[in-house]
Amino acid sequence: MNKHLHRRNFLKNTAAAGVGLSLMGSPARLFAAQKKDKVRVGLIGVGERGRNHLSLCLNRKDVDVVAIADPDLNRAIPESRKMIEKAYGAKKKVAEYTNGNEDFYNLLKRDDIDAVIIATPWEWHTIQAVAAMKAGKTPAVEVCGAADIQECWSLVNASEETRIPVFAMENVCYRRDVMAVLNMARQGLFGEIVHLQGGYQHDLRAVKFNDGKQVYGGGVEFGDKAISEAKWRTNHSVHRNGDLYPTHGLGPVGNVINLNRGNRLLSLTSVATKSRGLHKYIVDNGGANHPNAKVEFKLGDIVTSLLKTSNGETIMLSHDTNLPRPYSLNFRVQGTNGLWMDDVKSVHIEGTSKPHSYEKTGDYNDPNSYFGKYDHPLWKKYANDTAGAGHGGMDWFVINSFIECIKRGHEYPLDVYDLATWYAITPLSEQSIQEGGSVQYIPDFTRGMWMNRKPIFCLDDQY
Repeated sequence: MNKHLHRRNFLKNTAAAGVGLSLMGSPARLFAAQKKDKVRVGLIGVGERGRNHLSLCLNRKDVDVVAIADPDLNRAIPESRKMIEKAYGAKKKVAEYTNGNEDFYNLLKRDDIDAVIIATPWEWHTIQAVAAMKAGKTPAVEVCGAADIQECWSLVNASEETRIPVFAMENVCYRRDVMAVLNMARQGLFGEIVHLQGGYQHDLRAVKFNDGKQVYGGGVEFGDKAISEAKWRTNHSVHRNGDLYPTHGLGPVGNVINLNRGNRLLSLTSVATKSRGLHKYIVDNGGANHPNAKVEFKLGDIVTSLLKTSNGETIMLSHDTNLPRPYSLNFRVQGTNGLWMDDVKSVHIEGTSKPHSYEKTGDYNDPNSYFGKYDHPLWKKYANDTAGAGHGGMDWFVINSFIECIKRGHEYPLDVYDLATWYAITPLSEQSIQEGGSVQYIPDFTRGMWMNRKPIFCLDDQY
């Protein structure tokens, strides 16, 4: 089946099904009838990211991994088998669905699965999440950007129609320093918040490739000759020009100003630089005669978006993946009494800091430092449990939150309305850039519920 035709028809049908939906309130209210001691999980996509989630699930006594789905028989499935056998032993078998891209539908037909974790190429997220909801499974969905606004509405409509909630797997919201700064902001250290910044600034040029015998790093291949994300992610740089990965920057700062819970995004405008980085990298490392040196990349090397909220804050997002640079998410939280700047690991607080000077945020183990004083209570409580988990431990919080919310019947702290809002930044930024930086209005995916929904992220006992 043509993947793109299938996707287009799927989204058209699911969007149409949601037209005229009444305001039904948060699907999270379903949880009251779904409390359980052990959660039976299926994983759709067990590539490198999916196997991170698989590892965390296998380590939990309150999770039973029932099935996995992935068409990659070269790496994803064999590596997952090793992990499963190590955790469960040779006697317990986990079902495998490997017969092409759409075999996940057969996984969803099982009646012994409560929830699914979706960690697949971006174009499949909405298709698989909606299919999971229609099959009665609760999905946790990895982050990306949508292809169009219709895709975002498909997620919301399906969740409201089926009354099944969606968990948004934005791990950076749980990063230790991010949660400490959230704690600072909630305690008023920065005063009234006025401006925020975030972004995805990560040099992704050195993709992995496979010569049929061994995996290498630093190559210039992508598509069929590459492995893992390079098989599909780089193609987005060929065809699209916008903020392709907005969630790492937007999700964490959105929690600071309670987006979708007393506040909402109104509009954005985006601009992009010229595209030079990937072409230069290919020429420098593969030669001017390499076939990929002839590829014209559409994605601007740096995409900058400015967002406006209903409460009057501004948010600047950046996307920068095709130039040489250190990793940074470019966080900044600024209010009437001071600010935090992630890149310099510092704060300035009026009346405490020296004029025109920064103070270091310090160490979490130092009670006299800012991070020692404001380290989030959940990190203090669970720091030991996060040891060995991916991305400095924040991946543990993602899986723990997902599983514990199901077990306890709690509302997801990051839900379908958050996911749809984050996803929408990508197509809106593309449209704005195409129209010379024109203002794009951001839909209210909560249909007005944002005015009465209360902030809950890392506030209630959902862990």
